[in-house]
Amino acid sequence: MGTVIWLNERNAQQFSGFVRVIDGDSLVVDGREIRLQGIDAPEYQQTCIRGGRDWRCGIASRDALRKLVRSGDVVCDASSVDQYDRWLGTCRVGEVNVNRAMVEQGWAVDFGDYPSAEREAEQQKLGIWQSEFDRPNVWRELNRGALSQ
Repeated sequence: MGTVIWLNERNAQQFSGFVRVIDGDSLVVDGREIRLQGIDAPEYQQTCIRGGRDWRCGIASRDALRKLVRSGDVVCDASSVDQYDRWLGTCRVGEVNVNRAMVEQGWAVDFGDYPSAEREAEQQKLGIWQSEFDRPNVWRELNRGALSQ
């Protein structure tokens, strides 16, 4: 059985301005929280196993998003909100689609929009694909109690 996600359609909005990265698929742009649509990145607290050792892949994913958005002016287009009242959007820096770049570089998995980018990152063992990991949605389900504390 899949997860039901409540989406509330709103008028399309474009956000730009000061950016603060929350984790590998969420950021705040000009005071508005935006969830990068079509991708799912490791949670900030999530660890993966690389070389037989725990690796803080959630922090690595967040740092990769920080590096991407630091390279220029961020512009995000959004038209709906999720059940947590976060805008769902696609962000870009210049001509770079940030959502796609996170999957292409292996720091996020496809969540409906970038399957070919995920396959390529997995084949090249980029980002989290150089480790053993639970997909972020599985990790959240397994660690639901820890996340609410």
